[in-house]
Amino acid sequence: MSGIDRHTGKIIDNFASAVQGIEVILSTRIGSRVLRREFGGGIAELLGRLLTANLFAAFQQLIATAIDLWEPRFHVRRISATGSVDDIRLGKAGLVIEVDYRPLGHLGDFTVESVRSIALRGNGLQVVS
Repeated sequence: MSGIDRHTGKIIDNFASAVQGIEVILSTRIGSRVLRREFGGGIAELLGRLLTANLFAAFQQLIATAIDLWEPRFHVRRISATGSVDDIRLGKAGLVIEVDYRPLGHLGDFTVESVRSIALRGNGLQVVS
């Protein structure tokens, strides 16, 4: 299966399409879609707040839950912070999302093909491995 890149219009493979799906999920505010009000990640509502351990835990939980709910080709294993303490203080920290990639998950086949990592930084999602 393949998809179309939402920025360039070029054809992309199934994995890139799933990563693009995560990008859409996490950037969509809950309640903003007219015919599917429950769709979204819920993290936009937390942006701009003072980063505390509890808020970071909320980010992790919201991201994991949103991906597990809305992108069946991925199952989240772990979410961890990247960057030094100074990066975190300056708001430049990122997250690495480790997922089970299930290429046919949207068809009900949850066989894991591989474990991959996706980095979430200020400039978007990037595949790490």
